[in-house]
Amino acid sequence: MSTHRPSPLRSTLKFLRVAWELLRWVRPGIGWQAIRYAWWRNRVEARWPRPSVDSPWQTWGRVVRAAPSERGAAFTCERGTLEILVLTADMVRVSWLPGPEPPPYAIARPPETWPAVDITLEEDADGWRLRTPALTVHVHADGRLQVFDAAGRQVREDLPPERNGHHVRLPSRLRPDEHLYGLGERATHANRRGGRYTLWNRDPGNYTWGDDPLYLNIPVYVGLHGQGSYLVFFENPYRATFDLAAQDPNLAVHHFEGGLLRYYLVVGTPPTLLERYTDLTGKPPLPPLWALGYHQSRYSYYPEARVRQLVDTFARYDIPLEVVHLDIHYMHDYRVFTWNRERFPDPKRLASDLRARGVRLIVIVDPGVKVDPRYRVYREGHERGYFCTLPDGTEVHAPVWPGWSAFADFTRPEVRKWWGEQYAVFVETGIAGFWHDMNEPVVFSAWGDRTLPLCTQHALEGQDGDHAAAHNLFGLQMARAAYEGLRRLAPDRRPIIISRSGWAGLQRYAWNWTGDNYSDWASFYLSVPMLIGLGLSGIPFTGPDIGGFQGAPTPELYTRWLQAGVFFPFYRTHTCIGTPDQEPWAFGEPYTRINRETIRLRYRLLAYIYTTAWQAATRGWPPVRPLWWDHPEEARLWDVDDAFLFGDALLVAPVVEEGARWRTVLLPPGLWYDFWTGDVYEGGREITVDAPLDYTPVFVRGGHVVPLLDPAANTDRLSRERITLRVYPPRDAATVTSYLYTDDGDGWAYQEGAYRVDRFRLHREGSQVHLTWESDGAYPWPYREVTCVWQGPERVQEVRVNGTPTPHTHGTCRLPGPGVRVTWVLR
Repeated sequence: MSTHRPSPLRSTLKFLRVAWELLRWVRPGIGWQAIRYAWWRNRVEARWPRPSVDSPWQTWGRVVRAAPSERGAAFTCERGTLEILVLTADMVRVSWLPGPEPPPYAIARPPETWPAVDITLEEDADGWRLRTPALTVHVHADGRLQVFDAAGRQVREDLPPERNGHHVRLPSRLRPDEHLYGLGERATHANRRGGRYTLWNRDPGNYTWGDDPLYLNIPVYVGLHGQGSYLVFFENPYRATFDLAAQDPNLAVHHFEGGLLRYYLVVGTPPTLLERYTDLTGKPPLPPLWALGYHQSRYSYYPEARVRQLVDTFARYDIPLEVVHLDIHYMHDYRVFTWNRERFPDPKRLASDLRARGVRLIVIVDPGVKVDPRYRVYREGHERGYFCTLPDGTEVHAPVWPGWSAFADFTRPEVRKWWGEQYAVFVETGIAGFWHDMNEPVVFSAWGDRTLPLCTQHALEGQDGDHAAAHNLFGLQMARAAYEGLRRLAPDRRPIIISRSGWAGLQRYAWNWTGDNYSDWASFYLSVPMLIGLGLSGIPFTGPDIGGFQGAPTPELYTRWLQAGVFFPFYRTHTCIGTPDQEPWAFGEPYTRINRETIRLRYRLLAYIYTTAWQAATRGWPPVRPLWWDHPEEARLWDVDDAFLFGDALLVAPVVEEGARWRTVLLPPGLWYDFWTGDVYEGGREITVDAPLDYTPVFVRGGHVVPLLDPAANTDRLSRERITLRVYPPRDAATVTSYLYTDDGDGWAYQEGAYRVDRFRLHREGSQVHLTWESDGAYPWPYREVTCVWQGPERVQEVRVNGTPTPHTHGTCRLPGPGVRVTWVLR
């Protein structure tokens, strides 16, 4: 396990680097605006201060009585009420009242829509036991809660909560072996235990190991220990501090600076935990197939001629490319929803010409609207009163890229509708997707918190509140405004929005990228635990800036990062202004050849990757999963965060050390095949494998069928002409099912049944291995040629298709299509 930690010297160098970049690249005058803003913000926050915390912490007191309710029970305390609501047999909602209801943004499915559950409430010598078929909550008289699974094992214990004015906190007792994962985006190991984390969306201005907080904070985590696993989600968007055994090794303390103490508890296996959490907060929509291809970006590609040259160069090197991203220099004077007509004189023609070559454009969109009455977007928002204000009605202005800017209040439905309409200028131009930046929200401030004043007013769907309540929700609601607007503007397309910030439920509207990282090996390593943590926080479609944003990667670092990125949901190279070129050919040979084959592998795996996206959309399972996902009982896997599972079948072990040409891999239990060599390994142990510069180690779980495409060149990269089914036989008689999801790749016809799910069941019986291929759905089988490739180490004597011997070469044969049964007879 890596021990990367920030040093004082590195922190100082980071500060100097950020300051230098601001001096070099921020527009003249912004520095003075940042000073003026910080001074003004301090004044207004002093005029409208937040409530102080100066009274003693106090518990809710003893629980004096309990009464069953239709969906749970209410417990009367000396100083309030505890309400437990049962949503499913394995998920409950715990609310400590009184307190303001949370803004209605995280929860996609309200309590009254869940089916009824059998519940019993029993009194015992020290309180009450609320039982469902899957769990028991023991409410003690002092307010302590113990949660048990169906087998009677205690999986979580919460101590009596406390409050102090508007602040609330909940201490929880941890087991000695308990591991904690999630909390959104964190710059640390996947196991968060032992750290102290702030949940307040923030632009750190480039980050490294140990920096906290970052852009996307979500108060949800998975707990794992020898007695089971659980998930807890706090429905509270206020600034919070989670001390996960940083001070007391046996205690986690969750402290919120306002709001209601309400949390949801789920008990079960890791797949069940994520399925329930996304039942609650929403499943992500299925992305268009093209979005899973390779993206190229930098800050910035301009003018138009450079974008065209970029696409030409990809074609000349025969490297697949799906998307080019345009950063803020495409705008007119950094005004959002505008084009710089000198740099991009005809963006509609550009988008059309690139689309004819199979390449799409994604443009960046920031929330700050330039304060200029001559600028239509500002004038409309100002005249309609759509921008955030202070308590006295004064419009809040703060400096960002265009200078003094106003900020839409996305917590108002009419404002979200208006903002969504602004994307029409891009939809009509042919822009394929949108990249939301600066949406924590962040502003340029010479000191203090680089966001809007905490006294800034927000409607919060009629609840009315301030920025302390709305800050963490800002990026979520901006993504919602864009998503709903795009559904209206382009109803036949699936929106693609990539958001830097957000909160619980962001997955319903947007993807994510992990912000401004560094071009070094430590940041590359950090990519893996970051993606694991985000996936376990309900954010399945995410990825880092490959190669690093700040600085310049070595050829080896870029190549290794690009190889790992094949197995990241969002596959994009991006780099900062003023950095050297960071395209796949930028480092010369042999790296160009290796990088070409690496990106081609992404396209060969697209059918498999699309299937992982379908699992995310239907089950809530992230494509990137920790090694313990299927084996939470294996304690040796709990601290591995330099390898990960990708979907059901693949294990990826990136090479994260400079100069390494081999590495060790701890395999989960089961049979594993080397993807590259076909070598077979027994799991449950550590192995050492070669890792030449040409590829990163990848393994396939025995019993699975992995589909590989044969994409044609140029505009037919998404072609479905030919498919290869690699068959990795199981070790024993267990039956293993693999899935292949297919639809038309975009649009919403799949919701009406225009999809297909192919199931491949592998089963071994003595000297025979059987493959049964079954299908569901109305979408026709799209592949003209199907090749079935035997990957087992045994020699094949005969292959039968539907009982009839068929020609084969070492077990490899052609198949007519779905609905067949294949048998390999082994020697």
